[in-house]
Amino acid sequence: MKTVAGPTSHVVVVGAGLAGLSAALHLLGAGRRVTVLERDPLPGGRAGLLRHGDYHHDTGPTVLTMPELLEEGFAAVGQHLSDHLDLVPLHPAYHARFADGSTLPVHTDATAMEEAVRDFAGPDDALGYRRLRTWLTRLYRAQMRRFIDSNFDSPLGLLTPDLARLAALGGFGRLDTRIGHFLRDERLRRVFTFQSLYAGVAPARALAAYAVIAYMDTVAGVYFPRGGMHAVPRAMAAAATAAGAELRFSTPVLSLERGAGRVTAVHVPDERIACDAVVLTPDLPVTYDLLGARPRRAVPLRFAPSAVVLHAGTDRTWDHLGHHTLDFGHSWAATFDELTRHGRLMSDPSLLITRPTATDPALAPPGKHLHYILAPCPNTALGPGPAAWHDLAPRYRDSLLAVLEQRGMTGIADSIEHETLVTPATWHTRGHAAGTPFSAAHTFAQTGPFRPRNLVRGTTNAVLAGCGTTPGVGVPTVLLSGKLAAARITGGHR
Repeated sequence: MKTVAGPTSHVVVVGAGLAGLSAALHLLGAGRRVTVLERDPLPGGRAGLLRHGDYHHDTGPTVLTMPELLEEGFAAVGQHLSDHLDLVPLHPAYHARFADGSTLPVHTDATAMEEAVRDFAGPDDALGYRRLRTWLTRLYRAQMRRFIDSNFDSPLGLLTPDLARLAALGGFGRLDTRIGHFLRDERLRRVFTFQSLYAGVAPARALAAYAVIAYMDTVAGVYFPRGGMHAVPRAMAAAATAAGAELRFSTPVLSLERGAGRVTAVHVPDERIACDAVVLTPDLPVTYDLLGARPRRAVPLRFAPSAVVLHAGTDRTWDHLGHHTLDFGHSWAATFDELTRHGRLMSDPSLLITRPTATDPALAPPGKHLHYILAPCPNTALGPGPAAWHDLAPRYRDSLLAVLEQRGMTGIADSIEHETLVTPATWHTRGHAAGTPFSAAHTFAQTGPFRPRNLVRGTTNAVLAGCGTTPGVGVPTVLLSGKLAAARITGGHR
């Protein structure tokens, strides 16, 4: 594994999101002095916080899986996750609702889920679910250490015995086809393939290897931290501070000072901060602008779809909602074509509805509720641009509320006491390429060693972390990206 050459005593981490904080903890654990610079007044980055009175909205990811990866960061500085966070396992992990009126609790417990599938789709699919669960577990074991939790220096790094195991498991086939080997019911297949949307690829075109995300969601377990998802970066920041890191908020990075191929200092308003190495976690275009160079690629980066998110504080809730509800429309394949090929808004939307007050009522005023409604949409490179969204946003908001009203959230428009609408224009303003928080899509040409690497040619002591680089999008992989970035500096991991 290639590592940063020369001195690495003082490392500046740009960005206090999950990737930056993960990198900071692992660097601290390896004895480095760490300074974290964050433009916002709070830690979290995409996993931010929006306060309106006693309403506390998580602005980013709402699903937490693989908490052992968080535990690794705390353990690096001699601390324990349980001392900082109270993680509540969600049972069921999701409630799935379908356009035909059917519903399915999505359990991570094998016995409970097998019984639910039997009641929902019959004994054949219940048996198929058991086989699918075994396959997902084997797929995860074949990928985790060699392909996900690993730094690649070239595609030759793929040539391990685990590559043969992954091929034998059908990991290089198509996701939808492979899941169809186990489950005949089309509704069930959606539950185990919808995750590919956040990787930016339709299930019919995604590699079956990406079913590893379904393993995390439907086998490993889904959790919610009391205090909301933003409690995670707050806890990581507290642990880093206790371990000696200097965290500076409301401190945007203006430029990098370079000499002899090294970053020698980071410039912030009215100050120059000398450093031996730097970890850069902003979105790829921002990072490349700071470095003054972009890696050469034969084919330009392709970005994942974006999302519209409605944060609603309401005076009521609806009993059919779980903590997480997957609300599927009739359309499925056509929906992915609209989002990833034609650049059109979903004509028959499938939505993720999160109700964090189902688990932690303290996130809203007494008797009130939070609802986080996520609607995938095209990114601004393929669909409406940032300027178009300023006119489109209020109309799309109204159409979403109309859909929710039709699907059982009666009176939702009148129930809203406070709301914030986030669109691709919002993400664009935050510096996210193509107006998407999901960064580069996980096509084959943008996966593993073919994804933008965390070492940048021409700069010997700058390392990247975050969802745009290896291993990719999602809370677990972003935490790993920070760990892998730290390893490039300390040499402490494969």
